[in-house]
Parts: sequence; structure tokens; C-alpha cells
Amino acid sequence: MLITSRERRRWVIPKGNRIKGLRSHEAAAHEAFEEAGLVGIPCPISIGNYNYNKLRRSGDARLATVDVFPLSVTGQLPEWPEQHEREVRWFSLAQAAAAVEEPDLKILIARFQPPVWKPGFIEHCLSAVRRHSAERSTIVRWFQALMPKQGRFFEQFEAHAALIVVAADALGKLLQGGPDLPIHCKVIVDREQDADDIIREVLMDVRRTLITPFDRTAITGLIGAMDDAIDQMNQTAKTIMLYELDTFEPQMRDMAGLIVECARITADAMPLLRSLDRNSARLHELTERIVKLEGHADDIHDAGLKALFKAQAGQNPMTFIIGREVYGHLEKVTDRFEDVANEIQGLVLDHA
Repeated sequence: MLITSRERRRWVIPKGNRIKGLRSHEAAAHEAFEEAGLVGIPCPISIGNYNYNKLRRSGDARLATVDVFPLSVTGQLPEWPEQHEREVRWFSLAQAAAAVEEPDLKILIARFQPPVWKPGFIEHCLSAVRRHSAERSTIVRWFQALMPKQGRFFEQFEAHAALIVVAADALGKLLQGGPDLPIHCKVIVDREQDADDIIREVLMDVRRTLITPFDRTAITGLIGAMDDAIDQMNQTAKTIMLYELDTFEPQMRDMAGLIVECARITADAMPLLRSLDRNSARLHELTERIVKLEGHADDIHDAGLKALFKAQAGQNPMTFIIGREVYGHLEKVTDRFEDVANEIQGLVLDHA
């Protein structure tokens, strides 16, 4: 999403000055609402920064540094404060990188890879997996399974990652609160069940395929770590529904933002596994960011628990106990994404 600046009418990302009382990513999300009407789930950790010369009203210019945060957009409002002051437009990544002026911002946009969504993509992947499983019942398919081939592991990894992205987005929306909590929980539960179908198929292929693209333990380790991540999202949703929670602490929402970002990065990494030699540097960058995000999640988890304990001291200990359980599940989700990153790093070291 790009908007035009007020003075020069050049294309820029939604941005603004720091806002008192809001953390940086919250201020960024607020600016996205004011300038473009966007609402969504902000990640509390920036993807980088860039510099530009900001013109003052006096005509002078000063060097400004802009921290850039990912925002998983859940909607665009019909009206917003600066709607009639700027032009607002969605671009492809390549078009957006070409439209902005700042060199570092061009690089940030060009290297950012949101999950690629195609109509019916998940349904197509799941249908293919189930059809492939059913076909194995015939003698011909059984014989072909013994012939040298590499299986369908890459497609299965990508399909599973797509499910993780959907579940993470639903978890982020869930922790925003509101009346649609049961709907978001159902999305997570359904996607976790779909993911179970995929991992079962992967484990069958590992046993029946003579030639695999990677070591068998590496394949099962990677898909197992991915499945553990969506399992923990499912556990988080079930805990929220069990205790009928409808409001959530800011640190919980921040952890959800980290989970959404980890899921996006995982989906970005999966297609790159098809050519480890060519993509090893990029995979290292992606996995390094996941590891850093997990470290930040630990800090947010500890800060959230501390704040919750202080708020509930001498009042309602059950609120703290339930909150601690939710925090625990959220932390385990980020831990599992770190496991995914470690599995990918292992593949790069072994094969690139």
C-alpha cells in the first residue's frame, strides 16, 4: 500500500512521527489507519529502516530515519481521517519498489515477500494430497511408489506453510478481541486438521519413496516442526474458548503479531528449498529473522507475565493463572517456528 505525500505528491508508505503513549509498531499501525484506512495485525519488530530528507515548513530539510513494520492487513475502512488529502493505491511489490524514491526503501519493498495467494490454492493442495493418498490403494500406484522418484515433498511443504499462514492470521485476529472469536477459532481448528492430513501424507511418502530430495530425517524434522507450530496455535485457540476469554493483554497481541510474521517468513522460505544452492543466502536471512523474532517473543512473554502478575496481585489469582497459560501457548508457537528455522538452516548446511 502506497500513499502520496501532501507536498510533492510522491509515492511513500504510510508513516508519521512517533506518538506519545504508543509503541513504535502501534504508532505505525495508527498512521496506516489515519492515512490509508488500513486495520490489521502489526508485527512489533521492524523489517529495517531507511533515511530520507524531510522538508520542514520553513523550507529547510532534515534527515529522518523511518523504521518499517509489517502489517498483516485485515481490512480497509470505508472512511478514514486523511481520505481526501492523499491518493491511496495498492501496488505489486515490483511496482511499489519502482514508484518510491528512497533507495533503501526500494530494497525493503523489493525483498519483502508476502504469502502468494491464488484462488482455491489451499483447497487445490488438500484435494491433491487426498487424491494422491487414495490412489495409493491400487496395485499400479503401489508399484510406482517403489520406482525411483523424489515424491511431492516440496508441494506438501508449501501447502502446509499456506495453512500455517491462514491459522496465524486467524490467531492474530482472535487476539484482537471482538464478536467473531468463535469464527477465528474454527478457522484455526479446521486448518490444523487439514495440516494433519498433509503431515500424514509426507510420512507415508518418506517411507515409500526410494529417492528423496533431502535426508529422510530432515524431511520429517521440518514438516514435524511446522506441524508443531500449527498444533500450538490450535491449543491457544482451544484455551481461549475453554475459558471464554474476550479481552487480551497488549503483550499477547504483540506475540500474535510476531507469530503472523514468522508464518509469513516460513511461507516465503518453502519455495526456496527447491534450489538450495541458489537460495542459500536468502534462506539464511529468513531463518535468522525467525530466530531473532523468537528471542523478542521471549522478552515480550516475560514482560507480559510480569505486568499481569502486578495487575492481579491481591485480586483474582485465576486471571493470572489463565493468562499465564495463554502466554505459555503463544511462546511455544514461536519456539516451534524457531525449530522450523533450525531445520531449514540444517538443510542449507547439509546440501547447499
